[in-house]
Amino acid sequence: MTVKLGFIGSGGIANHHLKNLVQMEGVSLQAFCDVDIQRAQKTASEHNGAKAFSNLDEMLDNSQLDGVYICVPPMAHGDAEHKLVERGIPFLVEKPLGINRDIPVAINQALKAKKLITSVGYHWRYNESSSMAKQLMEDSKAGMALGYWMGGMPMVPWWRVQSGSGGQFVEQTTHIVDLLRYLCGEVREVYSAYSLQVMGEQVEGTDVADVGSVTMKMANGMVATVSNTCLLPIGHHVGLDIYTNKGVLELRSDALRELSPEGTRTHANVANPYFVEDEAFIYALRTGDTSRILSDYEDALRTHDVTIAANESAVSGKPVILA
Repeated sequence: MTVKLGFIGSGGIANHHLKNLVQMEGVSLQAFCDVDIQRAQKTASEHNGAKAFSNLDEMLDNSQLDGVYICVPPMAHGDAEHKLVERGIPFLVEKPLGINRDIPVAINQALKAKKLITSVGYHWRYNESSSMAKQLMEDSKAGMALGYWMGGMPMVPWWRVQSGSGGQFVEQTTHIVDLLRYLCGEVREVYSAYSLQVMGEQVEGTDVADVGSVTMKMANGMVATVSNTCLLPIGHHVGLDIYTNKGVLELRSDALRELSPEGTRTHANVANPYFVEDEAFIYALRTGDTSRILSDYEDALRTHDVTIAANESAVSGKPVILA
């Protein structure tokens, strides 16, 4: 079976997926839709037989697609997902799910009625280090976690505006929140403190916070704090540390370091997590078996809810309790 795919958005994150998909047998890239028609045309020209569109309805009306990738900025979510749900077309959507709670909740309700295959781009779950950490935690009791996303500001205009990206915690640090949920369970309460210290003066039009910390109470009794900054002139520290009665698990994009009384062991990540994620989605489209998909829309909505609650807490100065 040849899996026929379309893309909504053909920018940077779409290219990560395209590089993987062209390596897979039985995958045909059929259509690309982008508000920038020239960008869609350029991408389509690189894939034999693909067509370019600037109107989503035209793409869907003129293409027979088995699945669609949604690779749009955070503020652009909603219309594409609803149209795909209405037509019964499965999709993989890049995080975050939006910049508020209402739109993703409505999409999730619509999905429940259709029971479509969905996947969300939380690629950290697909690292070998994540599955190894899960195994190691089965024989230990975790009490605390510290997460980090410390680096610079992505220089795309929509990112530095709250109404465009939802802020760093929603757009970027969501990966660490999701990894925390994946390994340690659900979050029940959040309390946040944000500030705009530097980037408002350095980059005109910036209104997102450039420093922040979020403390979370977990359903299992753990306490976690995830901090981020985008004011650095260098990349520094991105990952999650979990503190257990057996030692410390340090998860980074390249490896898991296991610290114990016996010493330190490093478990390197070998596979490209984006490739594994894409492979799982294509396998589900081909077979109907979704067991390889590690984050579907409903699960990702719980991660999104935590990040939106963090934003709300930062504004109110009060803790937010999650259902």
